[in-house]
Amino acid sequence: MHRSAVLAAAALMSLAATAVPAHAVGDAPAPRGLFLTVSGSENTWVRGLLLHCPPKPGGAHPYAAAACGALAAARGDLDRLPGDPHACTEEFDPVTAGATGTWRGRMTAWHKTYANACALDAATGEVFRF
Repeated sequence: MHRSAVLAAAALMSLAATAVPAHAVGDAPAPRGLFLTVSGSENTWVRGLLLHCPPKPGGAHPYAAAACGALAAARGDLDRLPGDPHACTEEFDPVTAGATGTWRGRMTAWHKTYANACALDAATGEVFRF
């Protein structure tokens, strides 16, 4: 793994650790949301962000409302996202998408590898379009 990829992964893990803080009993509940990541072949690059849906779409996601709508249509099942079906080349340059956190109070931990970025976009639409 390249040194820059290791540093990027470490930075994202640090962000994930601080994104949903632990609370003592009696404190307000931790913020709900999904930490979404996309990484290139053999983790040569990684990017990620936090998406909040209820009570309203938010977070750093550029298409938060559309992503939350797609998650709602799939009832939180990332394997059933409506996506944005379109033709893609058969180029093999794998990317891995991941989602960890909570969606409507339910813990979520999901990862899936796609043949290339176009295949990811076609299968997941706005959710991983960042």
